[in-house]
Amino acid sequence: MKVLVPVKRVIDYNVKIRVKSDQSGVETENVKMAMNPFDEVAIEEALRMREAGVATEVVAVSIGTDKSQETLRTALAMGADEAMLIQTDADVEPLGVAKLLHKAVEKVGPEVVILGKQAIDDDSNQTGQMLAAMLDWPQGTFASKAEFSDGKVALSRETDDGIETLNLSLPAVITTDLRLNEPRYPNLPNIMKAKKKPLEVIQADSMGVDFASRLTVLKVEEPAEREPGVILGSVDELIDKLRNVEKVIS
Repeated sequence: MKVLVPVKRVIDYNVKIRVKSDQSGVETENVKMAMNPFDEVAIEEALRMREAGVATEVVAVSIGTDKSQETLRTALAMGADEAMLIQTDADVEPLGVAKLLHKAVEKVGPEVVILGKQAIDDDSNQTGQMLAAMLDWPQGTFASKAEFSDGKVALSRETDDGIETLNLSLPAVITTDLRLNEPRYPNLPNIMKAKKKPLEVIQADSMGVDFASRLTVLKVEEPAEREPGVILGSVDELIDKLRNVEKVIS
């Protein structure tokens, strides 16, 4: 069976985020970009499925500008068989992403869609759930373990009350937690091979989907700087400060 893995190009998690001077968003020019870490986990899980004989083909898909081809080449270097770029310069929101991925599913014909539970740039955590609703497929979110057999998948997910296990019939949509696996690093031979693997580019405007923005960003601000701590010499000083200065106790 085929596995479709959506991946997103985001600011590398090691980079310190800088807000634009006009407060319209964060600075992305001349900033190191990388694949969303949760999507790396999704690619790794799909590759392990193929290596275990559960899957036959892994297809990576991304939505974004031409620069997103770099992210797809990373997925190909990790071991994905094919890649597809749905190209647009627009800032596509989760609902629009889900609509475009729905079209990608119709084109590729996978039995499983595995994607990160969220992207580290907006933390929306919506796309997987919306896509599952559009496809009318069962969904398992925040998966920390997945076992496939006989056209079904048993998913474990961590909740506030403990470990929850879901048994889903395929086809299904799965979103990954970081605990699911440890992604591999692409080696040099695979990076070179990735340059020759097929990468299809489709214009988003040609897919017959309304992905226009429905949200308006009013302002982006950096969080307020935290005040330095104070070392007190005794419990009595602490109580006095809490009562008479901070006024949090009476």
